[in-house]
Amino acid sequence: MKFTFFGHSSFLVETMGKKLLFDPFITPNELAKEINVDAIKPDYILLSHGHADHVADVERIYENSEATIISNYEVVGWFGAKSLERGHPMNHGGSWEFDFGTVKLVNAVHSSSMPDGSYGGNPVGIIVKNTEGCFYYAGDTALTKDMELIGEEFNLDFSIMPVGDNFTMGVSDAMKAAKMVRCDQVIGVHFDSFPYVAIDKSESMQIAAEKNVQLTLPEIGQTLSL
Repeated sequence: MKFTFFGHSSFLVETMGKKLLFDPFITPNELAKEINVDAIKPDYILLSHGHADHVADVERIYENSEATIISNYEVVGWFGAKSLERGHPMNHGGSWEFDFGTVKLVNAVHSSSMPDGSYGGNPVGIIVKNTEGCFYYAGDTALTKDMELIGEEFNLDFSIMPVGDNFTMGVSDAMKAAKMVRCDQVIGVHFDSFPYVAIDKSESMQIAAEKNVQLTLPEIGQTLSL
């Protein structure tokens, strides 16, 4: 699998010959100004919830690609009402076999509303599993004991977790989450995009090292082979 970071919580995973784009918030992010959003042509757009800092570029990327949107029922329905009709609605606890592998939506403790203020359903974490590996994207969430169920059910190769604090887990709670899901390879997201989620990277790496977690804080535009 290949992971490419586009800033904030936006990233692309290439697996099984498909491109999976998660939570595209690129053009409004000053830190991601070097990213050419029109060059991003995913096969699928997976959304953890409806907040603007996770869906800002969905329509633009959808129109420039053949992507199908995967998210909870309310988010997919909201975009469907805007004529983005290639969508697959899901909900918590549900799994579906796609041509790139199985997706399961799991609990996330956060809030969710669409950019126009309408109801966005409940936020989710996303697990993707196929013959190349298995990973967990926590979305925007607090630390929750439900994460232990993920560790019991899945053998994760890596996890993608928010570390910016204030609106989500901070790095200390993310390290606890890593132990709960039984995965010591963590990619941190949802940091430095704006002052509320600015982090001290050196301190964050030290906290992770003390917990024997391999934390990666990717640079925008960086690609990782996993």
